[in-house]
Amino acid sequence: MTVPHRRRPALIALVIVAALGCLALGWWQWNRFESASGTFQNLGYALQWPLFAVAVVYAYRRFVQLEDGTAPVQNRKKQPREVPADLLPQRPTAQPQEVDQQMREYNKYLAELNARERDRSNS
Repeated sequence: MTVPHRRRPALIALVIVAALGCLALGWWQWNRFESASGTFQNLGYALQWPLFAVAVVYAYRRFVQLEDGTAPVQNRKKQPREVPADLLPQRPTAQPQEVDQQMREYNKYLAELNARERDRSNS
């Protein structure tokens, strides 16, 4: 099945404006670097902005390839289909604890205090 090539004038214009804007910012940072108050930070930005312009053009190219279905097919056999069971450590399980006699007596005492408080509030 062939996909007809569509014109994308708005998207093309956006890519051109974004790429030219990145190049202009790179030129501006280069001029700032060469000025008396320029620093190596300006040089770093001057080298970084053209890379952003290349990234915009690459992203558009990749978008067109994926939309048209002409993107290279990746080898899917190398990709895992499911997570292996032994990949993550097992969660510890809680062991039921024995309630000792002292804890039972304390819980009984608290229950009696609660019952007395209810009797006092009802009368």
